[in-house]
Amino acid sequence: MHRRHELPFGAELAADGVRFRLWAPRARSVAVAIEEASAQQTPMLSEGGGWFSVTVPQTRAGTRYRWVLDGQAFPDPAARFSPDGVHEPSEVIDPAAYEWRDRAWHGRPWHQAVVYELHVGTFSDSGDYAGVVRHLDHLIDLGVTAIELMPLAAFSGQRNWGYDGVQLFAPAAAYGRPDDLKALVDACHVRGLSVLLDVVYNHFGPDGNYLTTIAPDFFTERHHTPWGAAINYDDADSRPVRDFMIHNALYWLEEYHFDGLRLDAVHAIVDDSSPDILTELAETVRANLPGREIHLVLENDNNEARRLTRRQEHPVTYTAQWNDDLHHALHVLVSGETRGYYIDVAEQPAAHLARALATGFAYQGEASQHREGRSRGEPSSGLPAPAFIPFLQNHDQVGNTPFGTRITSVAEEAAVHAAVAVYLLSPQIPMLFMGEEWASESPFLFFCDFGPPLDDAVRDGRRREFAQYPEFNDLAARERIPDPTAYETFAASKLDWNARGAGAHARWLERYTELLAVRRREIMPRLGGIMPGGEWQGLGSHALRVSWRFADGARLLLLANFAAEPVACRAHEQRGALLYSTMAAAPADNLPPSSVAFFLRPGAGQ
Repeated sequence: MHRRHELPFGAELAADGVRFRLWAPRARSVAVAIEEASAQQTPMLSEGGGWFSVTVPQTRAGTRYRWVLDGQAFPDPAARFSPDGVHEPSEVIDPAAYEWRDRAWHGRPWHQAVVYELHVGTFSDSGDYAGVVRHLDHLIDLGVTAIELMPLAAFSGQRNWGYDGVQLFAPAAAYGRPDDLKALVDACHVRGLSVLLDVVYNHFGPDGNYLTTIAPDFFTERHHTPWGAAINYDDADSRPVRDFMIHNALYWLEEYHFDGLRLDAVHAIVDDSSPDILTELAETVRANLPGREIHLVLENDNNEARRLTRRQEHPVTYTAQWNDDLHHALHVLVSGETRGYYIDVAEQPAAHLARALATGFAYQGEASQHREGRSRGEPSSGLPAPAFIPFLQNHDQVGNTPFGTRITSVAEEAAVHAAVAVYLLSPQIPMLFMGEEWASESPFLFFCDFGPPLDDAVRDGRRREFAQYPEFNDLAARERIPDPTAYETFAASKLDWNARGAGAHARWLERYTELLAVRRREIMPRLGGIMPGGEWQGLGSHALRVSWRFADGARLLLLANFAAEPVACRAHEQRGALLYSTMAAAPADNLPPSSVAFFLRPGAGQ
């Protein structure tokens, strides 16, 4: 079986050669240069509207090419592959060359998802797609049902988190060729694993983005973002830009058979048009891919509940959102850290956690102290729990600390165990970060591979970022922060798979496996009919009680105490059967310190 998404730009194989097409609205002359001994250049004909095209006969898959605009050569921003890097010639790819084995795969329902976020370059010793395949059976045994790959779009250099991509259709050559990525997706589907891909539609990386010269209209000064001029989603000539991104989403879902996309930091996308790009993209995906379980996930600091609306239990546009509110409250309860954005939940962290568990967001229109009093969020209690993705760790929350520190290095084991139980057994869709299941001691540091002078700017900027921290007030202290451009920083971030079976690591792995087995057996089958909005109560500043109702009448109850002393709880309430407890026995009148218990009370007739 073969899969192909036909792109209206870039290089497309045709019956009589390769069709080349480019949007270059400011160019006077455009040609395509075939990178062979003759360095052949073929002029491209204007179609109007800034579009140029030509079909070059006797060209084929494997051909290297560049655009030539007014005498200057550029790689293709819409290339399917750039084998030698983002500054070098692009390669024509035949999407039909890969023979897929997953003909019967149509995806898994979202309520079955247990997501595992990973970075391809640091997940395995080899740091490539084949390395991920070698560890898939570990994920199956753990209880994971979906992996989420950090961004793969081609970036400058050999190592990067992926959020500096500049060629959005080209899988990064550092991890393998396009068919190697397809083989990874195929291997996941054969094992029953869904695969999500992190994509970035809010900015391009700082090195290798030739769209600024090829098509300056791709960007607009009408809006500004932390990365400079915004991507042009709503100014003049924005239609080709919107189509570029929408085709990118369809391309990954069709040609690579991904089961979903996680859209990075959509709060940084500025678009005043109606429908905005997020709405149009999601509606187009839904219309073009009927019959498949496609999951569209948001990172959205604005907490826009309207983007997660359901119709008969199915998402109208977006499937779920990363629940940062829940993470922040859980992190404060476990670690005691209250600086930065944690200040918004610092006063009553248990109440914020309970509200986020029961109704989705902790901030549903309230003023945010971290955001200088601006209101944040929309009411979310009408949404079902699977519209939210909780986590205790992810690439941001680990990697954006000075030393890439994991939570098990800064918090007591009992408190972390309690937090893990909360997020893995809640009716929301849990997400693990690679290695956390065995309490990996490998840091996940910020790393990149830019050349001068950008390397100096990144290194200095990273260290200035932490200058506000008291422990980094002086320059000498900041010099201890790992250099993000050094190879050693990247190498230190690789998982040590040999550690998972030893000592405390084995104990953690057993806990995660047990918790996910309980989820699979007792929680997952009921999630398709969970009722929106749970009941919640803070029991002081560091303890909570939350309950959720399922369509079959069953009720799930959580009692949790993150305080250093016992907290009274309802001794005579009808709790049901104990599903899981971090204690030796179920609590009676008091919840011990750093303890969690989940109970399930069946519905009538069960």
